[in-house]
Amino acid sequence: MSEENISRLDINGKEIILIGTAHVSKNSAEQVKEVINREQPDSVCIELDEQRYKSITEGKKWKETDIFQVIKDRKATLLLMNLAISSFQKRMANQFGINPGQEMIQGIESAKEIDAKLVLADRDIQTTFSRIWRGIGLKGKAMLLAQVIASIFTKETISEEELEKMKSQDMIDSMLQEFTDNFPKLKKPLIDERDQYLAQKIKEAPGDKVVAVLGAAHVPGIKEQIKQDHNLEHLAKLPPKSKIPKIIGWSIPIFIIALIVYTFMTNAEAGMAQILSWVLWNGSLSALGTLIAFGHPLAVLTAFIAAPITSLEPFLAAGWFAGFVQAYFRRPNVNDFERLSDDVHSLKGFWNNKVTRVLLVVIFANIGSSIGTFIGGADVIRLFIENL
Repeated sequence: MSEENISRLDINGKEIILIGTAHVSKNSAEQVKEVINREQPDSVCIELDEQRYKSITEGKKWKETDIFQVIKDRKATLLLMNLAISSFQKRMANQFGINPGQEMIQGIESAKEIDAKLVLADRDIQTTFSRIWRGIGLKGKAMLLAQVIASIFTKETISEEELEKMKSQDMIDSMLQEFTDNFPKLKKPLIDERDQYLAQKIKEAPGDKVVAVLGAAHVPGIKEQIKQDHNLEHLAKLPPKSKIPKIIGWSIPIFIIALIVYTFMTNAEAGMAQILSWVLWNGSLSALGTLIAFGHPLAVLTAFIAAPITSLEPFLAAGWFAGFVQAYFRRPNVNDFERLSDDVHSLKGFWNNKVTRVLLVVIFANIGSSIGTFIGGADVIRLFIENL
C-alpha cells in the first residue's frame, strides 16, 4: 500500500508516524490497520475527543435524546448542524460501502489488539463549536448554516480516486485556501488551533513510538506545530462572551417601548397603531416561519402570540415556545430517532421526521420573529416620526 500519506518525524528522540486519512475512504481504514500492525507503536493517537469517542464506541443513543432539553439548552441549531454534517459524511460513505470515521474505529481496534495506549488527541468538539460560533458574527453564522444545510440536499457524488487525491498536500493547500476565502474566521478555531492541540497531545503521548491517525487536512499544520510547545489549557478555554449582543439585545426593546410610550402619551390612536403593527409583524412572520416548517396548528398560534413578547425580552425566543408545543403534540418516538440518519438525506425526510420537524419549527419561528422585529420596529419608528 502507498506510503505517500504517511509522515515520519523524530521529536526529542520520539518516533512519530502521522497517517493522513480521508474520513470516508476504505483505503484509509486499511492503511491504518496495516501501519499499526507493522509498526507496533507504544501509543495510538486518534483525531477524536471524549464525546465523539463515546458516540463511536457506545452508539449515538438517539433513544435517550430529550428533545425538550435540546430546546431548553438552546442547542436546536447546533443539533441541526450536527445532523447535516453527519448526513453528508454518511452519503459519501455509502458510496464506498464504509462507515464514516471507519479509520478512527480501526485505530481504536488496532490499538487494543497490540495493547497500545489509546490517546484521544482532539479538542472537545463543543469547545471548537463555541469558538467558531462566537467568532464569525451574524453574517458568518447565516452563511455557515446555509452552506451546511445545503450540503444535505446536494446530489453531487465523488469518485474514490478524487477522494484519495484529497490526501495529497497540493489538494489540501488549495482546499484550505478556498475555505479561508469563504470563512476566514473559521480557519483559526477549526484548523489552526486544533493543529496546535493535536500536535501537543501527540508529542505528549507515552512511549518511544507513536502512530497518529488524522484527517489529511491537519497533517501539514501538525508537522509545523509539533516543533513548538503549546498550552493545552489555553486552547481548551471557552472564549468570553461578547457584551455587544447583550447591549444590542436590550437597547432595541427599550428603544421600541420608549417610542410607543411617548407616542401613546401624545396620541393614543397613533400609539395603538404602533402596538398593532409590532404585534402583527412579529406574530405573523414568526407564525409563517412555523408554517413553513409544517408546525402543528397550536405551535403556529404559539409563535404568533409569543413573538411580539419575546422580541422585547433578549433571553427568550418565540421558537423555543413554538418548539415546546410542537414537541408536546408531535413528540418524536424511538423510530424517529432511529430513522434520523436516513431521513436527513432528503428534503421530504427532513420535514417528515418529527425530530427535525421540531428543530425546524424552533429555527424558522425565530427567523420569522427576527425579521418581524426589524420590519415592525421600522414601522413603529415611522409612526413615531409621523406623529411628531
